[in-house]
Amino acid sequence: MLKFESEQKVYDIGEIKMGGQPGEYPTVLIGSIFYHGHDIVTDEKAGDFDKEKAEALLKKEEAVSETTGNPRIVDVCSAWPRSFDKYIEYVAEHIEGPFTIDGTTSSVRIAGLKYVEEVGLGERVIYNSVQPQIKDDEIMAIKDAKINSAILLTYNAKNPTIQGRLESLDSVLSVAKQAGIENCLIDVAVLDKPDPGPISKCIHLVKERYGLPAGAGSHNAVATWAEQRNLDKNKRLMALSVANALPISFGADFILYGPIHNAKYAYFHTAFADACVAFSMMQEYGIKPANRSHPLFRIFRE
Repeated sequence: MLKFESEQKVYDIGEIKMGGQPGEYPTVLIGSIFYHGHDIVTDEKAGDFDKEKAEALLKKEEAVSETTGNPRIVDVCSAWPRSFDKYIEYVAEHIEGPFTIDGTTSSVRIAGLKYVEEVGLGERVIYNSVQPQIKDDEIMAIKDAKINSAILLTYNAKNPTIQGRLESLDSVLSVAKQAGIENCLIDVAVLDKPDPGPISKCIHLVKERYGLPAGAGSHNAVATWAEQRNLDKNKRLMALSVANALPISFGADFILYGPIHNAKYAYFHTAFADACVAFSMMQEYGIKPANRSHPLFRIFRE
């Protein structure tokens, strides 16, 4: 484990601490609901879904989050503009704390932003995500919704390398400033199957150079691989464990772990990685977890 020499920002988003040195705070886990193809959704265009199944998923994630000590943020997805308000309303009423809004296109995201503005949810919402190709109307919609936290995606199609991701970071930081974003969470963008390696290094560099909380959706690499190679469930879960744990060893502050139904697996291997990192940081640098709710003090007890 390595201690960062630069000052590390720690954001307090809805009482969830994110950032700091490795081992200080538990990794925040972000799981997706109502995504395209989610089997609890009965009509994507209309936003109809099975409320009992949705509630069960949210409660299961809440329970496993409490067990491990890893905070949760629900990623509210939508593929259609008129569906988004139903999804946002439901999640806002059924969980405490922050959640992300995550639309497949700019028109969907703007629809979600307008609803957030109308009902005054800006303080609870984390925008997912500010991207290099974002247009002015979307920037203005973020500002109008009074959202001050966002995931910034360092997507660089022309140069999908560690350096390319770092090059795109300055541009998305500039956009975030225009949109009134104060809490910038850097997603270093998984683009290819072996990317958990490069994105882990990139997370380390972002935190060392900028001191900002950083993470990634490393499950995307495994999802692409599993689909192409028809991996069985056990192999997928083992690959996901490695893909999600590796960035944590490089200092990741958050992990987008994919579909919410994978919560029990994602929280378990993330908590174990957190505990190992924290124990190492205590021994080498004297850096202790900020409180006793850290996974180090939870997952090994009976």
